Amino acid sequence: MVLESILVAAALALALGLRPWRLLTGGRLLTPLLATLALLPWLWALPALQAMPLQLQWSGACLVLLMLGWPLAVPVLCLSALVAALISPLSWTEALELATWLGVVPATLGLAVGAAVRRLLGTHPFIYLLGRAFLGSAFCLFAAGLLRQWVGHAPAGVSPELTVVAHWLMAWGDAVVTGMLAAIFVAYRPQWLATWSDALYLRR
Repeated sequence: MVLESILVAAALALALGLRPWRLLTGGRLLTPLLATLALLPWLWALPALQAMPLQLQWSGACLVLLMLGWPLAVPVLCLSALVAALISPLSWTEALELATWLGVVPATLGLAVGAAVRRLLGTHPFIYLLGRAFLGSAFCLFAAGLLRQWVGHAPAGVSPELTVVAHWLMAWGDAVVTGMLAAIFVAYRPQWLATWSDALYLRR
């Protein structure tokens, strides 16, 4: 758990150093923040509440990143892992693993991919939704799953090849939900997306 502790501590220190509470000024991100804390811990705790040989776990980190921005998403994802441990049989070590591989790592990869997409392809609603919210999320979540497996967190009794397939399928499922909700929010609740700007993407 040394690697996970270092990654989470470094991400939290950097995120808190950026004073993420300033993003809550005006209250426009309060609704997505509270919705994340209400729903995400249960989604992360669900595999611990049932017995399956291959635990399939939804991340949601890329959606949280789009809604809250990286500085605010990191502490919220860590808090979600803490709440998940409180409402389920998860140990604190397992909660740290969740915070790292389902939260901090895909969210940080999502930040990097978002910056690259914006720099290389420009600012257009289609680029934001398809490149960042959908395809970018699929890439980040699959990459985080592979990294998690590579450092030795593969499920016991399941072949590595099957685990890779599971990561691939879950990444696409997560990305579809992320892209769909991002499209709905852009159309009806753009104020819930910290990473969206009408002035930037719609040239207003």
